[in-house]
Amino acid sequence: MAKFLDTTGVSYHLQQLINQSNDTLILISPYLKINERLRQSLDDKDRMKIDVRVVYGKNELQPDQIIWLKSLKSVRTSFCENLHAKCYLNESEAVVTSMNLYEFSQVNNQEMGIYVTKADDSQLYDDIYNEARRLIRISDEVRLSVEKIVESKGKPTEKKGDKKATNGKKGFCIRCKKEIALDPSAPYCAECYKSWKKYENLSHQEKSCHVCGKDNASTINKPACWDCYKQHKELFAIKS
Repeated sequence: MAKFLDTTGVSYHLQQLINQSNDTLILISPYLKINERLRQSLDDKDRMKIDVRVVYGKNELQPDQIIWLKSLKSVRTSFCENLHAKCYLNESEAVVTSMNLYEFSQVNNQEMGIYVTKADDSQLYDDIYNEARRLIRISDEVRLSVEKIVESKGKPTEKKGDKKATNGKKGFCIRCKKEIALDPSAPYCAECYKSWKKYENLSHQEKSCHVCGKDNASTINKPACWDCYKQHKELFAIKS
């Protein structure tokens, strides 16, 4: 039998649902801005190599969210146009709710939802699971540079807010100068991002330009020197 949840109940069961997943975890939310507590839980699931699917519907991911998602090896991310549903489930329980997987919603909004377990209501759980899988199937899997994965049939259509194509070009980590994919929204290598994440100082100055690798007082929000910015303005358009 489904259980009604208020705002506190939704947050509690979402945390427990993630923590208790042992095989499958599906997170469907139009908006993504995951708080530190849930990030730690997802980091743990990634280390356990749990199959995690994240479906979102708004191209408004912040650079730190992109870099963090990029560091996770067992998480696949998909974009679903016109997504409005919010649903979170593992292999044995599900929460269908009004709450986005968004830090502001969890702290400030008045939310509600229902909690369902497979043991108590297998038909309802299966209906939720099947709809969640359908949303995954109709979604476009994205690389963590927020680019749609190119299918063998042809070139993908670029949506508003998508990162401009960089044609496989290489850039540099703005901290250690390691060669990485050219992506101004993710200018750190995975290891340096983890170090930056301890403090999340958006104004912290690093050593290098992400585009050319030359010495530059770069930050996560301004990762390129002035010359590279002028030459490649199309790469930075989504950061405004």
